[in-house]
Amino acid sequence: MRTERTRSQERILKLLKTLNRGISAQDIYIELRTSQNIGLATIYRALEALKLEGVVQVRTLASGESLYSSIQQDKHHLTCLQCGQSILIDECPVHELETQLHNAHEFKIFYHTLEFFGLCHQCQLIQTDHKGA
Repeated sequence: MRTERTRSQERILKLLKTLNRGISAQDIYIELRTSQNIGLATIYRALEALKLEGVVQVRTLASGESLYSSIQQDKHHLTCLQCGQSILIDECPVHELETQLHNAHEFKIFYHTLEFFGLCHQCQLIQTDHKGA
């Protein structure tokens, strides 16, 4: 039931699939502006349409920056609030819940995210050092 994608949407989706990681809209703009002659507003509109189609996901970092990626698999992270480091975790305790929600509410789920926020080991050591000083 998808509508026809624009050239901009196709270019952005191709870039996201090639990168296989999250990237900001501004970085997408930098990647495509010289070769594709595409504006930042067009990128935001295309990302929104691709998100609503269920082929692009967005992850908002603790800093407020949004990272876009193609949906290939659900990814889960431990994110340090101090240094911003994100650690990818493989375990997913919510797949069964996703199926239950889909069945109970007839809700089409494109993807889910799971993110824990706190302090990484290195930042905990730095914080402990500052308290002792």
